[in-house]
This record gives sequence, structure tokens and C-alpha cells, in this order.
Amino acid sequence: MPVTEPHRIKTISEFHHSLGLGKPEYPLISVINLEEVNRNQENIPASRILGFYTITLKRNCSVNFKYGQQEYDVQGGVMYFIAPGQVFGSLTSSLEETKKNKMSGWGLYIHPDFLWNTPLAMRMKKYEYFDYSVNEALALTEKEEAIIIGMMQNIQMEYNANMDKFSQDIIISMVETLLNYADRFYHRQFLTRKIENHQMLNRLENLLASYFNSNNLLTNGLPSVQYVAEKLNISPNYLSNLLKVLTGRNTQQHIQDKMIEKAKEKISTTDLSVSEISYALGFEHPQSFSRLFKAKTGFSPLAFRQSFN
Repeated sequence: MPVTEPHRIKTISEFHHSLGLGKPEYPLISVINLEEVNRNQENIPASRILGFYTITLKRNCSVNFKYGQQEYDVQGGVMYFIAPGQVFGSLTSSLEETKKNKMSGWGLYIHPDFLWNTPLAMRMKKYEYFDYSVNEALALTEKEEAIIIGMMQNIQMEYNANMDKFSQDIIISMVETLLNYADRFYHRQFLTRKIENHQMLNRLENLLASYFNSNNLLTNGLPSVQYVAEKLNISPNYLSNLLKVLTGRNTQQHIQDKMIEKAKEKISTTDLSVSEISYALGFEHPQSFSRLFKAKTGFSPLAFRQSFN
């Protein structure tokens, strides 16, 4: 079966046209009330690549959103963030279900040219949730939803007024405030989804234990963050940020901690040389292993072994 190429939409004007809307008031930024969109699901491509930032808040979604391998029945607003050039696949239900429960919400669309030569253009990379999968969307409380909708409406009112030399700075300030709120809300989500997030921690622990007890280390070396995230069915940034909030350590540090734990076991319970242990743990050079071990434990591998004698 041939692979269908994602549909590319380069400009906000093209995007308006694809949704059956008129031209945007301003070509580089737009706020859309999703209730005004004629959603004929058959005409919306299954996957697409947009040439601009997309910040969408949806309500009354007739699907259960998935976070990793967990499904959630989302009753309130759901937000997701997509950077230019990312492939976006819609999470949609059947056309019949969509018509029965009409989706509502708001979308904010920002072309990179609008941010050009501004401090926010350089700071966009700090908002790591643009690299989360849509499957790790942000589920809002009612109060959070009201804040986001109010800010989007204020942005819309500002660019609908006569644009002057102050307008861009004012809008960019409001956009940055909205993004900072999203940071706060994601942090809250990491903390409030206790059961699901601790299940994710257990799955990570089991995955690393299985990997380090197999021959994978010898043949493939240490597992990468990308490998771990794929096995857990979650995006790398979301996983690392989730772990940092819950444990204070990111995915790479968890991988290294598991490796050090395995190294301590081999050093203290076997007669293998440091070189043999380093190779068994996937290191090409024993010196690299020794440096990392000392950085993590405060001891060289030999000093650690001698402490048991």
C-alpha cells in the first residue's frame, strides 16, 4: 500500500482557505474560533505539515486522547502545540460522531516571520512542549481554559485594531505570557496524573532492567533516550520533562544511573577487569567508563572494588 505524503500548508492564508474561512486579518498571525470552521472531515488530510506555529485548544472532542499508551476521557479543554515543519496527524473519530458532538475551541497560528528579529524568536526553543507529540497534549482545568481563551481573544482584538508600531510588541508579549502559562499547566499535569505517571516510571524501570540484564549492552551499547521513549510510546522531550518533575532527573540520567548500578554489581561481585566490565556495559573505551563512574560515585572503579576488601 503506497505511503501518502503529508499535505503541506505553508501560509496562514492557505490554512484559512483549507478550513473554508476568509482571508486572515493579518497574514502572519491569526486566532480562529473553531466553531466557525466548517469541519468536513473527508476534506481534511489525515496528516499535514504546517509552515507556522500552531497552538490549539479544543473542546468537545469526540475521541479519547492518548498520552503514551494510556487513554484519557478528556471532558474539558485539550491543548497541543506544533512547531513549523512537524508532521501532524489528526486525532479524529468518525464523521458521524463528530457531527453529533460538534467540536469547539480556539486556535492561535503564528508565522515565524512575525517573530523574526525579536527576543521571543530566540526563546521559542525553550518551550519544549512544541516537540511533544500531539498524544501528549495538555488537558486543562476550567480555570486554565478560561485563562487561555481570554488571552487568545485579547491577541485577536489587538491585531483586529489598527496595527501600529506598538502592536507587534504587545502581541508578542501576550504570546509569550500564554506560552509561560502553558509551561505552568504542563508542570501541573505532570504532578496531578499521579497514578498514570507512576505507572510510566515503573515501565521505565522495567524496560531498563530488562535491557541491562540482556545482551543488548554488549551488542548495542547503552540505550539512547530516543530508544527508551519509543519503547514507552511517548515523545523523548515529554518523557524527560515528566521525569525531571517527578524525580529531579531526566531520561539520560536515569539510563546512566542504571548503568552505574550494574557496574557496581559487576565490580563488587566478580573478578572481571575494569576493561572487561566497561566492554560488557557497551563502552568502546575503558577510560570513558572510568571517568563516568568516578563522576557519578566519587570513586574510580578500582577504588570502589578495594573498598570491599
